[in-house]
Order: sequence, then structure tokens, then C-alpha cells
Amino acid sequence: MTPLARIEKLTRDVATFLLPESLRKWVRKQQRIHKLQSVPVGSVDFGGLRRLSPISAIFGQDRDLISIERFYIEEFLENHAADIKGRCLEMGDPNYINKFGGDVVTKADVLNYVEGNPHATIVADLTDAPHIPDNSFDCIIITQTLQMIFEVDKAIATLYRILKPGGVVLCTSHGMTRVARREGVDDWGEYWHFTTQSKRRLFRDVFPAENVKVSTVGNVFTCICNLHGLAASEIDPSELATHDPNYEMLVLVRAQKPV
Repeated sequence: MTPLARIEKLTRDVATFLLPESLRKWVRKQQRIHKLQSVPVGSVDFGGLRRLSPISAIFGQDRDLISIERFYIEEFLENHAADIKGRCLEMGDPNYINKFGGDVVTKADVLNYVEGNPHATIVADLTDAPHIPDNSFDCIIITQTLQMIFEVDKAIATLYRILKPGGVVLCTSHGMTRVARREGVDDWGEYWHFTTQSKRRLFRDVFPAENVKVSTVGNVFTCICNLHGLAASEIDPSELATHDPNYEMLVLVRAQKPV
């Protein structure tokens, strides 16, 4: 965000806080009448974004690039790499355990919902998994999975139960993004897109409130780019690093079971 844009945003925020709604409406009306908008109506040049299909329907994978979502997920896990230790559990494959855990991981387990995954050491439905013992894992990495589970509250209760005391869940989920589905397998689609408020409430219903940290990543530009399937490398690092809480591309949770 440029210095001028920061000043404009700060001015808007202060005005929203200080001015009564009636006065704010009057100011907006004067802006329209006298054409004082910073971007006049009808002057936006959409360029290559004026299209009804995304630039890449598979998030840049057709060009061998890392998606914006994946960039943010890996940044989140790297920031919490110290939690990835001991016996760890990941969904689908152990890629992130291996990438961010290293030598401090004593055992890497992989959970899959159905049989047939060669990486899986556990086959289970997180909403009802009594065969997974209590207090089993020091860390659980669950990325882009909760939105695929209808009874998400039961899944979070299972995550809490199977964590060891002091163990940590690192969870990422969709906020503002396209629907994820597999062609021809409709029931593998998404039931939910989350917000900070919904994720905070869901996790704090199970974990102590002080042990739950919820954050978001994204801004209006990165959300637009992500919807078009552009990759992280196609965006300036300063744009990726700017996060606007009004545009929650991903909702990130670190939750710890009490010792």
C-alpha cells in the first residue's frame, strides 16, 4: 500500500469513527454531485480482468506456480514451525510435517477419510473417530479441510480430544475464495466458508478462549487475483504482505489444549 493510500485509508477510518451517519451520507452525496470520487464512476479500466472465466481455473498449477492461498498457508505454518514436533498428524499426506517439522518430529501420521490413500496411517471420519485414542498427538496440521465437513463442530471436538495436553492444532480454512470441488464427485465439495467470528466461536466452544488465536490473510487485490487463479509469484511481495480484515481470503487458527 502506497503512503498516499495509507493516508486516504486512515482519513476514511477516522471519519467513519468520528462523524455521525447522517453527515457521512451528506459528504458522499456531495462527492457524487461534484464528481469528487477518487475513482470517478465509469473510469475503471478492467483490462485483462474483464472476463467471465478465471485466468487459471486451477490456481496457477497449469503453469507450475504456487497459488496465493498456498503461499499464505505455508507462511502460516512456517511462522508456527516450533509447534510441529513430537507425534504429528496431517490430513491426506505428510508434506507439511516433513517440510516444517524436521528432526523434532518423532512420528508422522496421516489421516484419510476413505481407504486407498497409500500415505494414510489412519482412516477415520473426524466427526466420529472413537478408534483414535485420546491424547495421541503433539501437533495436528489440518489445512483446507474443515470446510469439507458438514458437522464441523464435531470435527473440532475430535481434534481437541486426540491432542495431547499442551498439543497444538494448526488449522487453515477458506474465507473469501472460489468453491473447491472435484469434477464428478459433488459430495467432496465445500459446505462452509468461514469468517474470523465463526472460527473463533467454533474453536472457543471447545478450547479455552485464551488458547485460541484466529487471524486472517488477504486484501481486496489478492482476493481478486486468487479468484482468477493467479499465482503468488505474479504479485508484488508488498501486496501479498498487506492484510485487510474486511477481505478474509483464509482464516487461520492456532489452538492449544491446556497442559
